[in-house]
Amino acid sequence: MTLTYIRNGATLALDQASCTRCLMCVEVCPHAVFEADREAVHIVRRDRCIECGACALNCAPRAVTVRAGVGCATAVLNGLLRKSEPSCGCSSEAGASICGTKTTKGCC
Repeated sequence: MTLTYIRNGATLALDQASCTRCLMCVEVCPHAVFEADREAVHIVRRDRCIECGACALNCAPRAVTVRAGVGCATAVLNGLLRKSEPSCGCSSEAGASICGTKTTKGCC
């Protein structure tokens, strides 16, 4: 069974009212999903979110939420655990552009 990345399917949410601009989400996100300006943090590349959960785990005020374990990161880990080719669709040209990878030679 191959899992496929679903465009705009990220469970990622940012509660601006709770955000203290600690910028941990910006620092820990492996795909640069977040950016900050002088006033706030913003989700700017939702399609790149692999739902790994690093942002939510590192956000002290809990302004960031994501349902970890449903996205690309899980597809990669499941593939490795099953000793099969890990795939979330990133190895296709379209998947690479969604995920933010620069290559079509493998998953994130």
